[in-house]
Amino acid sequence: MTSVPEPTGFVPPPYPFDVPADVVRTASAIDGGAVDLSRGVPCDPVPDVVAAALAEPDPARPYPPSVGTPELLDAAAGWCDRQLGVSLDPLSIGACIGTKEMVTGLPHLLRLRNPERDTVLYPAVSYPSYEMGAVLAGCRAVPVPMTADWRIDLSAIDEDDASRALCLWVNTPGNPAGALDDLGAAAEWGRGRGVPVVSDECYVEFTWHEPSRSVLQHGLDGVLAVHSLSKRSNLAGLRVGFYAGDPDLVWYLRETRRHQGFLIPGPAQAAGAASLRDQEHVEVQAGRYRRRLESLIEVLATRGLSASMPEGGFYLWITAPDGDELALTRSLARELGILTSPGTTFGPDGAGHVRIAAVVPDEQLALVRARAGLT
Repeated sequence: MTSVPEPTGFVPPPYPFDVPADVVRTASAIDGGAVDLSRGVPCDPVPDVVAAALAEPDPARPYPPSVGTPELLDAAAGWCDRQLGVSLDPLSIGACIGTKEMVTGLPHLLRLRNPERDTVLYPAVSYPSYEMGAVLAGCRAVPVPMTADWRIDLSAIDEDDASRALCLWVNTPGNPAGALDDLGAAAEWGRGRGVPVVSDECYVEFTWHEPSRSVLQHGLDGVLAVHSLSKRSNLAGLRVGFYAGDPDLVWYLRETRRHQGFLIPGPAQAAGAASLRDQEHVEVQAGRYRRRLESLIEVLATRGLSASMPEGGFYLWITAPDGDELALTRSLARELGILTSPGTTFGPDGAGHVRIAAVVPDEQLALVRARAGLT
């Protein structure tokens, strides 16, 4: 019998957000068990408008349109107009199955379109999937250094890398540090070099000191914004998102993705449209995240740890004493029973920091506060 040869190509690395088993055991040993603050997984109820949309009978039995139903695209265009002040033709918008598949799949499609380029640029401290998307496409993944206040440093991009770049990813508000980039400068940088600038804006409605920022506010030429309903509307399980921007690029992605068969189920698209038309539930959710961030800042202060409100998003990015982020994750598990993410999850330049997600049910947050000696 002929044996199957051992694979010689890509081997998936460990999933970056898996918390080490010993840390989980330590936190779980505390009375009340572990409280997971390591991931930004929505935990609050689905908005009433979405629940109502999902309860409607679905009369459409055919396959839903890959590009998005007219209802969803119209709702996305209306949201962009109201929230961002950007007027878009629905033809400049396409639907995606959440946004993670877009993040990891986009480099492959861009390389098919522009095969002489082979590089993906992304923030050096950021969501790990930007790098993984490059790897899965067989591209060079080139991290762009950050400034001291955790913004992408466009001046640090090597021009040789720029000449080979399929795209530049930016993320505002940033994950993990919550900083706001100058998206106008990013768009200008890309246009000057013929590099599409792709802006991951899944936290766009959670900015704490100023209005929302979008790369679309600086013109559509050469830019793409990627939006998720998972965070704003607690719809992570429905996998609804959209992308918008440069008409030629959007047309290419819509048509290519149709061939791939990327389809959001019809009921999920209806729920997504209902979500985008309602802003009240987002304001309620933003209030929850603000209160939780402020509460966790108080908790950390009881352990001598300094944290401040991010410019946006719902994460706290704290400096580890003596620069040892692994020791800090273990001490937080031991003393408070919380699970957190070491900074190196987001790239080597994140060393010496820990990310804490303010995404936790209120009753679990109350438990953490009690462990910290707070009421």
